[in-house]
Amino acid sequence: MTADQLQAIISAGLPCEHIALEGDGRHWYATIVSAAFEGQRLVGRQRLVYATLGNRMATDEVHALSMKTYTPAEWAQQAAQ
Repeated sequence: MTADQLQAIISAGLPCEHIALEGDGRHWYATIVSAAFEGQRLVGRQRLVYATLGNRMATDEVHALSMKTYTPAEWAQQAAQ
């Protein structure tokens, strides 16, 4: 899977203001900014992202996904630092 494909899958299931992906086709690191994360704890945010992937994790199409998740306000604070 390519970064563009993974980005399209996540974006189709989760409204995102920003997605950055790095990886080797199976192991991925993502930075995701979405208003859907408002009021969610870290685990809830990760569940939202994993839900967009469906069974792709179970079938090993995406072997590993590490992520940092931010609300738009949190992302703006990161940029200001």
